[in-house]
Amino acid sequence: MAKKWISGAINPAHRGVEQRAAARAGETTHEYMEQHKEASGAAGARARLGLRLEGMHLKADGQNHAETAINHAKRNRS
Repeated sequence: MAKKWISGAINPAHRGVEQRAAARAGETTHEYMEQHKEASGAAGARARLGLRLEGMHLKADGQNHAETAINHAKRNRS
């Protein structure tokens, strides 16, 4: 049960709200969340949660997106 704690953070009726709002704005979900992360209210809260969950997503190689970006930056410096 401990592994599924995140599913309790999102109300099933609210799933996909950010994707639909981004589609209406003609932006990607990430762009929409970045623009609204400082907003107050529900839109800002959803954007901050979405960005946090996006960072936790593991890719096939076992790294999350932030770790991948750091590794790319290290390789480009050398």
